[in-house]
Amino acid sequence: MLERFRRSLQRKEVDKVPVCSVTQTGTMELMEMTGTSWPKAFTDPKEMAALAMAGYEIAGLEGVRYPFSSPDIPQAFGCTYSSGTFNSPPHQLDFPCKELENVKDITIPDNLYESPGIQSMIETTDLLRKQIDDKGYELPLIAGILGPASFASCVAGVNNFLMWSVKDPDALQTLIDLGGEVCAEYANVLYDHGADSVVIIDSESGPDLFPPPLFEPMFLPVYRKMTKTMKGLNILHMCGDATTILEPIAKSGFMGVSLEEKVQMDYASHVIGNDICLIGNISAADDLLLRSPAFVKDAAKKCIEDGTRILAPGCGIAPHTPLANMKAFVAARDEYYRTDELSN
Repeated sequence: MLERFRRSLQRKEVDKVPVCSVTQTGTMELMEMTGTSWPKAFTDPKEMAALAMAGYEIAGLEGVRYPFSSPDIPQAFGCTYSSGTFNSPPHQLDFPCKELENVKDITIPDNLYESPGIQSMIETTDLLRKQIDDKGYELPLIAGILGPASFASCVAGVNNFLMWSVKDPDALQTLIDLGGEVCAEYANVLYDHGADSVVIIDSESGPDLFPPPLFEPMFLPVYRKMTKTMKGLNILHMCGDATTILEPIAKSGFMGVSLEEKVQMDYASHVIGNDICLIGNISAADDLLLRSPAFVKDAAKKCIEDGTRILAPGCGIAPHTPLANMKAFVAARDEYYRTDELSN
C-alpha cells in the first residue's frame, strides 16, 4: 500500500489506485469501537494514534491519517482556540495580528517545537510510526498541517487576510512567506519522526476565499520554495472550487493535489492530470455522510473513471459518517478493478 501510494504520487503505473483519506478520518463509530473520544483525541497522543489507526484497521482505508484538527501552528504564534467537543473540532477564538503594525511582531518562536500542539503531533507521529512498523503494515503514514494561507488567515484573522490582500499585499505577503517557512520546516520535523507524507491544508488560498488573480503571484513562489525544501511525499489540499487555478496548482511543485467535489475530476484530469497526482473527490458532506453504501460505491467508481489517481474523500470525513459507507468506499475500488478484469 505504501509503494502504491508513493508510485501514484510520482504518477507512475500502479495495479490499482490507492483508496484512502488525506483529510481527517475520525468518526463517532470509530471512537466508540476504539474507546477514544473527541476532544481528547485532538491533543492526547495515545488517543489520537488509536483513532487514526482505526481508519485502516477497522474502516480499511489504505493509509493512517492524523490529526483530526490542526490548530497546532497558529497556537504556537498566539492564536487561541476552543477545546472542541465530542463531535466538532476546536474553533478559533482570537488572533494576535489585529492591526498592520502587528505584522512586524509575528516571528518564529525560539521554542516553536515545545508548544503543546506541536509536541502532541510529534509524539503521535512517533507512536504511529512504531505501531505501523511493529505490526508490519506497509501503508503510508499521512500527517496534515495548515499551509501558509491558512497560517496568515489564522494569525491576522479572516477579515484582515482578505482586506490586506487588496489594501496592503506586502504586509500579507510577509505573513504568507513566514507561514511557508514554518510549514516546510515543521513538515521536515514530522518526516524525521516517521511520517511518509505531509498534507498542506491551504484552502484559504483558493478561489472560494482569495482573489484568483492573486493566487499565482502571492502563493506560487511560496509553494515552490516549500516543496523544494520538504523531504518527503507532499500533497496540497484545497477545499472549495479550485477549477480556475488548476493550472498554476500543477506548477506548484506539489506531488499531489486533493480536490473537493466542486471540481469536476474529469475536467481536472483533462487539464492537469499528466502534471500532478489528482486526489479525491467523493463528497464527504453528502455522499459519504448521507447516502446509501450502494450510492457511495457508484460515486467512488465514477471518480476512478474520471481520472483520480488516489481515490479519497474531497474533504474531511464528517464525524457522523456511517462505518458502512467508509467500507463501501474501499470496496468500490476493489469492485471496480474486478469488473474491469472480467470485462477484459
